[in-house]
Amino acid sequence: MIKCFLSLGLWAILLGIAAGADPRPNVLFIVSDDLNNMLGCYGDPLAKTPNLDRLAARGVLFDKAYCTFPLCGPSRNSMLTGLYPNSTGILANAQIFRQTIPSHQSLPQAFRNAGYFAARIGKLYHYNVPKSVGTNGHDDPGSWELELNPAGVDRLQEESEIFSLLPGQFGGTLSWYASPKPDVEHTDGLMAEDASWVLERCAKRKDRPFFLAVGFFRPHTPYVAPRGYFDLYPEKEMPVVEGVKEDQEDIPPPGLGSYKREQDKLTDDLRRQARQAYLASISFMDAQVGRVIETLDRLGLSDNTIIVFTSDHGYHMGEHGLWQKMSLFEESSRVPLLIVAPGLSSKGAVARSPVSHIDLYPTLAELCSVPAPENLQGQSLVPLLKDPSAAGRGWALTQVMRGGGRLRASVTTNVGADGRRFFGYTLRTPRWRYTEWDEGNAGRELYDHESDPRELTNLASRPEHAATVAQLSEQVRAAAKGTFPPSGESPAIQPGLWAPNLTEP
Repeated sequence: MIKCFLSLGLWAILLGIAAGADPRPNVLFIVSDDLNNMLGCYGDPLAKTPNLDRLAARGVLFDKAYCTFPLCGPSRNSMLTGLYPNSTGILANAQIFRQTIPSHQSLPQAFRNAGYFAARIGKLYHYNVPKSVGTNGHDDPGSWELELNPAGVDRLQEESEIFSLLPGQFGGTLSWYASPKPDVEHTDGLMAEDASWVLERCAKRKDRPFFLAVGFFRPHTPYVAPRGYFDLYPEKEMPVVEGVKEDQEDIPPPGLGSYKREQDKLTDDLRRQARQAYLASISFMDAQVGRVIETLDRLGLSDNTIIVFTSDHGYHMGEHGLWQKMSLFEESSRVPLLIVAPGLSSKGAVARSPVSHIDLYPTLAELCSVPAPENLQGQSLVPLLKDPSAAGRGWALTQVMRGGGRLRASVTTNVGADGRRFFGYTLRTPRWRYTEWDEGNAGRELYDHESDPRELTNLASRPEHAATVAQLSEQVRAAAKGTFPPSGESPAIQPGLWAPNLTEP
């Protein structure tokens, strides 16, 4: 028996010709903010995420998906351009790729130029959360035909009630609040309502497909959600990470460089409250995703709509003594990634090969027959959607920056006594995580995920692993060199491989 595979775009064309409609698939692109893999479909024992679990059952769950830079601005610019941060030139927040590579075509812009209706609701590029909620943030107007920026009670009324480790500061520090207001009055609830309205409009236009991007703000701090979601997670049942002091003994200083001084205020009770609030915010966001998917189904759009769900980066909940982001550990660099491609992807399948955010642009372009720039740096995930056991690239690369002045304002550890900035790169293979800080001069880390999935034992200095370190060191350096643009296509701000040379934003 001969099996014949056609691209989803070609199938749609063949099926749609007779109907006189534009047969190309729609895209529903959903991004959560600061979400790690604490989801039921990823095996978290506490998370209550029924809607995302059902979504995973409809398509392919990518078990080892990673961001390129565990910070909102660089990560989102990278994901939406299909280029690594060393090619976008965006290494900090409050920047947009138009400042560095203005002629580059973003992912939604490519769809818009191909005749798609491209709309954004909420946060896709960087926002200062929560102060930018209700505005365009650091957005790219060229990417969208329609931009909607709702603001709910969490932004407009409740900030004075929010607990914070630093009173009055919310977006960059641990903060939370159990709101008495219902879902529909919160920003993410309003976004789900707006998304339903846009889908209603799109359902009436059979002649024009859509690219709808919905950027939910939760679970980004402040962790604000209706009280009922907090009740799902009794505070006394929340775990606290143990053995932190022993764990940190073999971690080089840059590996702990994302620690913030205010986190010294955390007691075990506050740690439990923070985890409770984070999980509550995840469940609240999950419910809003469910509302959007329900509308898609009700309108009969699901059979010809590709759904992508991911987050901009991962997030620590006390592992290694760290909270929030900006580390190169699994919790910070790993992201959830679910893709539903009707007619192509297997239902409920799991792809275990490491993949990256930069792979989304070439994947969606191929699935929808949309012309894409030739300089994209990711791989298409279409082969993995067809066969989740496919090997793919076989690795994913994440980087972060240490040292320097304003760019490290939220970091307490000034590794590099001269104040010089430098990069750390981490390579994730199916078995290993290998990290080099400043070309190894500031430390190395090696973790074996077959025996140590929590990355508690750094094997980099052990003689029996010298050959593995040498092989992975060569591989991570080659991968890092591949993150730069070809000669003559450098961004306005050009970082070096190990020591970035850029102007303060």
